[in-house]
Amino acid sequence: MDETLAQIAAVVGAAGAVLLVLPPPRRVALFGGFALLTCAEAMLAVSLLPRHDLDRLTSAKGGAAVVVGLLVMAAGAWALVHWPTVVPLVVLAAAPFRLPVELGSQDAFLLLPLYLVLGAASVALLARAFRGDDLVRIPVWLATPAAALISWASVSLLWARDVEQGSITLLFFIFPFSALLAVVARSPFAAWLPRALAVTLVGLATIFAVIGLYQAWTHTLLFAQDLRVANAYTTYFRVTSLFKDPSIYGRSLVLAIALLVTLLWLGRVRPALGIPLAAVLFAGLYFSYSQSSMVVLFVTVLAVTVLLADRVSRTAIVAVAVAIAIAGASLAALSARGDGVGRATSGRSRLVSVTGHVILNNPVVGVGIGSQPLAARRELDTRRRAAKNASHTTPLTVTAELGVVGLALYVAFLAAAVVLLLRVTRSRLVTGLGLSVCLLVLFLHSLFYSGFFEDPIMWGLLGFGVALLTAPVMAAEREPDLSAETSLLRRLEARLSA
Repeated sequence: MDETLAQIAAVVGAAGAVLLVLPPPRRVALFGGFALLTCAEAMLAVSLLPRHDLDRLTSAKGGAAVVVGLLVMAAGAWALVHWPTVVPLVVLAAAPFRLPVELGSQDAFLLLPLYLVLGAASVALLARAFRGDDLVRIPVWLATPAAALISWASVSLLWARDVEQGSITLLFFIFPFSALLAVVARSPFAAWLPRALAVTLVGLATIFAVIGLYQAWTHTLLFAQDLRVANAYTTYFRVTSLFKDPSIYGRSLVLAIALLVTLLWLGRVRPALGIPLAAVLFAGLYFSYSQSSMVVLFVTVLAVTVLLADRVSRTAIVAVAVAIAIAGASLAALSARGDGVGRATSGRSRLVSVTGHVILNNPVVGVGIGSQPLAARRELDTRRRAAKNASHTTPLTVTAELGVVGLALYVAFLAAAVVLLLRVTRSRLVTGLGLSVCLLVLFLHSLFYSGFFEDPIMWGLLGFGVALLTAPVMAAEREPDLSAETSLLRRLEARLSA
């Protein structure tokens, strides 16, 4: 690959992302930010893709595919100019789907539907800005740490140990999701959106769970060749539904279950509907055998129950949770004694240890974006594939790749996200709690499976929070039973302060 071109693209993209997230009052910054980000994406693609892959785009078949894609994007942009309020909804609907694409010698799973929607939404946003629509600004206290973290991660490609993997991260995740944050944050808010987003999230997860249950019944997989081989040597059969990785599949189901539990406690979903849906989702989650997803579900449901349940229910559930935690800890200790800590933690303890060595050897600025697996492999002096040495823990990965500077920016980013959701919750209680629970799931899951910044739902969630915060709360938009909500909000504040 052309490393010099990729590093130039990283600097250009960093500037574009800053203009999008933290723009001055003039709209020219928005156009400049998208222009720089588009140039950076093009340069990264040219630097990464083999010559024969680029030649395929100029062939008759490749050219036709590009034309069709542009036409679909143009049609989507036209629709989103006329109905901009649906931007968060179409982004969420497209976010989970990854399509297999052959790039060079690798079979990649790319978020192609999301990229298509994001391209259309970006063009629509520029069209709205050109015609003079009022566009909100992302609050400075959120935009500043977000822009600082994105730009620091981008320029770290200049000293990255693994320029290729870092370029992949920028091309497919960091730069597109910077645009995603900017686009969703500047979409108009409508009172029907929170309900529509919740229905979409739970509905998609239910479809994924049903497909997963079918796979468990028939012992078939759509993707995940590595898992297909692993299943042949185990007494159980792991499923992935429409995903490549059981942990990503599990995360999508935990998001839906946690949201359902929250809405059940708040009385927004009838038990006759919510409980059967949660049961189907949990059954689909069970056959993923994702330990990280199960732990995150346990902690999240417990936290939601402590905050929202009445005294009797809270006491009973906390007692059961403590018993389960003690039993789980005992089983883990016995497993560690018999099989060793590494086997009991599925190798994560070894990864944490070696990542710690990487951090100690590169404490200030880290080894560069996308380079932790390769640095860990060199630390172990092994020939294992670099991907096998990924830390699977976002704070460790951030510290290893971006140093203590990046860790400080990461903490500031999380703090700003918490402030955003607290402010949203004060004005729109149910919606704010739903967003907060979803962010909690994504954060907790990132402690066991590093993918916090690679998840488009996290960026879309923050963007929608900005749209909520900056939209006026009209009387028609308020949730019913305001006295009950005020009482609940005061109770929550009392519990949090205690």
